[in-house]
Amino acid sequence: MNTTATLGTDNMAMAAVKKPTEGTDVSPFELAAEHATVGSFEVENAKMSIKNVNVYYGDKQAIFDVSVDIGKNEVIAMIGPSGCGKSTFLRALNRMNDTVDGCRVEGDIRMDGQDLYSPKLDVVELRARVGMVFQKPNPFPKSIYDNVAYGPKIHGLADTRVDLDEIVERSLRRASLWDEVKDRLYQAGTGLSGGQQQRLCIARAIAVSPEVILMDEPCSALDPIATARIEELIEELSQNFTIAIVTHSMQQAARVSQRTAYFHLGQLIEVNPTEQVFTMPEHALTESYITGRFG
Repeated sequence: MNTTATLGTDNMAMAAVKKPTEGTDVSPFELAAEHATVGSFEVENAKMSIKNVNVYYGDKQAIFDVSVDIGKNEVIAMIGPSGCGKSTFLRALNRMNDTVDGCRVEGDIRMDGQDLYSPKLDVVELRARVGMVFQKPNPFPKSIYDNVAYGPKIHGLADTRVDLDEIVERSLRRASLWDEVKDRLYQAGTGLSGGQQQRLCIARAIAVSPEVILMDEPCSALDPIATARIEELIEELSQNFTIAIVTHSMQQAARVSQRTAYFHLGQLIEVNPTEQVFTMPEHALTESYITGRFG
């Protein structure tokens, strides 16, 4: 787990921050229009590579020319004010935006060199390789067992019932849920607590052996104890999976991620190691956001 970064900054850190608004009346809106992404947006061991991505809802542009790499087995956190485009960007990574009428994505998104927007790509297979955990737990109206077994069944990952049992148990163990549900696997998944439901959804996502897991504010509806369990789980999962998480909690980003990306008005302002973002941000907008001047 990333060493918890200190929220706020000391005088030396702030002296190093570039502050193009200092001594002027330039608003954050005008500043964003002039920016180029700063920081370490390229990595050597990239699992996903995103170049010059723009996202539109009809005539409205939501994402502006975003480029960033996501490293293999990295946890990258995406932060920013509500409506800044971070969830829209996350959903572009496994083509969930395809399901939204009028939405179109331009640019280049690749995983291990493969074009994820190629017309020849099987989108169902893509969403198995790049799983998604949503803000609100959404277990199927099925048993705990069937929630986890559903994906392996439709993707043909189990030849026998024994194989399927092994996948279900392994996935629930990885999601730190097995010991809590092993004696009620055939009870409804919707009968679990909120935190347990979210871990069930994580087990369901990893049951199909994805390469990347996208998490869209997975703890926003959970209590502090359940949130801590999910954060511990993220650290464990990062040993085997690449994880991109959208969060409104800067403290959570500091706890779970190695790199943090700050979005503002649909633009990627800064990407840097998490500790640097929270102690010595490179861009004035990042500094303004983490110190509470807006957002």
